[in-house]
Amino acid sequence: MRSEPPPLLPIMRSHHQARLLADLLLHPEEETTLTDLARRLDMAVSTTHLEVGRLVDAGILLERQVGRSRLVRANRASRLFPALSQLLLLTYGPAVVVGEEFADVARKAEVFIYGSWAARYAGEIGIAPNDIDILVVGDRVSRLEVDAAAQRCEDRLRIPVNPVVMSRTRWRDDTDPLAAQIHTGAIYPATDRASATARDSA
Repeated sequence: MRSEPPPLLPIMRSHHQARLLADLLLHPEEETTLTDLARRLDMAVSTTHLEVGRLVDAGILLERQVGRSRLVRANRASRLFPALSQLLLLTYGPAVVVGEEFADVARKAEVFIYGSWAARYAGEIGIAPNDIDILVVGDRVSRLEVDAAAQRCEDRLRIPVNPVVMSRTRWRDDTDPLAAQIHTGAIYPATDRASATARDSA
């Protein structure tokens, strides 16, 4: 079955292609095996091979063989690299940037992206997000640390970033209006710990 173009970046052929490109082009200094890339993106290895093959043929990615491993990375020398990486940063970038900039916060809390960006990432059709809504769930979180991380995200993504800090009790309170509203919409776990909390509260 043919996959639909992703609402975040409908000029891409598929969500898989966009996520793969974002992972590699937004970390151009890194080289990875196809197996690790497939695992990281939760994609079938066969799908990863096909997508990488197309992008290598187009000169957007580079690959090399080391033993039995096929290593792949972004091709910084491609004329498309600057514009394509910038476009991916503006659309799929929050999935990467929030996890990186909130890494310290995530040691004691869960970090999610919700709202319009999460809805587009989940496949809901609509206009491009005008901001990024971030939810931090934890009881020992410094608001100053959260605001600093949000500002770093905003500086990199060049879009307003709105963080909300919520206690674990409030997050699980069905009568809390904001918590209930967030639960009914799309939510993207920016960290592994957030993914576990999303499953537990579902």
